[in-house]
Amino acid sequence: MVTTNRPVALVTGASSGIGKETALALVAAGFEVAGTGRDASRVAPLGGVTFFDLDVVSDKSVTAAVQQVIERFGRIDVLVNNAGIGSIGAAEETSVAQAQGVFDINVFGVIRMVKEVLPHMRAQGRGRIINLSSVQGFIPAPYMAVYGASKHAIEGYTQSLDHEVREHGIRALIVEPAYTRTGFEANSAKPDSPLPVYADQRHVFDRLMAEAIMGGDDPAVVAKAVVTAATDTKPKLRYAAGPMAGRARLLRFVPAWVLDKQIRNMNKLAG
Repeated sequence: MVTTNRPVALVTGASSGIGKETALALVAAGFEVAGTGRDASRVAPLGGVTFFDLDVVSDKSVTAAVQQVIERFGRIDVLVNNAGIGSIGAAEETSVAQAQGVFDINVFGVIRMVKEVLPHMRAQGRGRIINLSSVQGFIPAPYMAVYGASKHAIEGYTQSLDHEVREHGIRALIVEPAYTRTGFEANSAKPDSPLPVYADQRHVFDRLMAEAIMGGDDPAVVAKAVVTAATDTKPKLRYAAGPMAGRARLLRFVPAWVLDKQIRNMNKLAG
């Protein structure tokens, strides 16, 4: 075991994109960082980050990874649940099995990690659980119904969890990115039952998504929000990651008919 006076952060999905930038930002902020990937042996070395194998859909893998981090560092002060997958396509085009696969990573993967890490945090009387949501966790996401539903689930889960663990010196917090320049679109699950009736609009959405990601925030913007959530002396439940996410947050407060019209206009939907 490595004895350290520095706080320890465990970041899932740290081999690329937001997870990679978050791991580096936490190192710069003074943390010992344990990063995870499904095959750590294939991850390029990342300065100051120790990598562990982890597949969040496997109970056995989650238990083993958390135990290895505890054995290595003796503690976990911050858990960043970043590992996730996108899903693009009309709701009717997405099979139940495909939806279950998305939820197994985006929702149940988070739950597995929390259940494994929380006893350690309770025993030490402190800790922060930071769950990566999305602006699509609180506004409609046409042609991303399953992904949006998974992020809505994370919002609800984290809010309830936060109330349960506060008395134990632990906070559960949400970071909400908007469009970010990552491999999200390329790595998203595509509909496994595509239907011609949705094809034209799906192609429009794909183009809009590609343009939005190209003009989106750098992953470092999200990483900065995660570090703030991890280090704030008086943490907030939600952290908007970047100005685009901050503007999207205002949509929570507009009349329903205004939001409805704006969503349809933004996505070039008729009617």
